[in-house]
Amino acid sequence: MENLETTNQRIAKNLIYYRKAANLTQAELAQKINYSDKSVSKWESGNGVPDIYILLKLAELYGITVNDLVSERSSAAPPKRMSKWRHILIMLLSSGIVWLVATVVFVFLNIVFPKKGEWWLAFLYAVPINAIVITSLAAAWKYKITNFVAVSLLIWTALVAVYVTSRVVMVRLGHEDYSRLWLLFLLGVPLQALETLWCFFRWSLFKSRGGEKKDKKEKKTPEA
Repeated sequence: MENLETTNQRIAKNLIYYRKAANLTQAELAQKINYSDKSVSKWESGNGVPDIYILLKLAELYGITVNDLVSERSSAAPPKRMSKWRHILIMLLSSGIVWLVATVVFVFLNIVFPKKGEWWLAFLYAVPINAIVITSLAAAWKYKITNFVAVSLLIWTALVAVYVTSRVVMVRLGHEDYSRLWLLFLLGVPLQALETLWCFFRWSLFKSRGGEKKDKKEKKTPEA
């Protein structure tokens, strides 16, 4: 029967393996599970083990079972970045649902109200809605670049949707002068600038916090 130290070391190796497979640092993992990176470091050094609640949370995050975290890992280990592929699949499925709904709306309105509207606009509005879905998922999983791209796409496609809809409405109402509608796109300039500044602010804040934690650890480490 193995002793406690052997069990702790085995769990520690698994924790390190699956964290690296998910392409996460200790600080990023700690943020995702609402624990300090000091606790994560303690678990991965074999000086303690997470409680069952944290093990369940980690298993869900990595797309594995608790047994995978506590058992001896076989040589046929799962590929790296498994959780990212799982997240990509969820994003694709979610996007597919958005476009399925848009198609259903388009078909339904064309059957019930034929020639009474520009129902193809359903597909146009599906683009910013899809961007909202991707933004939400990317924010939840802390994919910063994906989040930035999705928000940028949301800003400009929403403006395109409003622009095209406005033109359609003006044409139906008999207004032929819609030359000033392009001014709507000027709204995207400050919005895009704010999004860029916000992303830069979050990045600089994350870097500064990481530096502060590193300095604190160096101060606590006794000199040889």
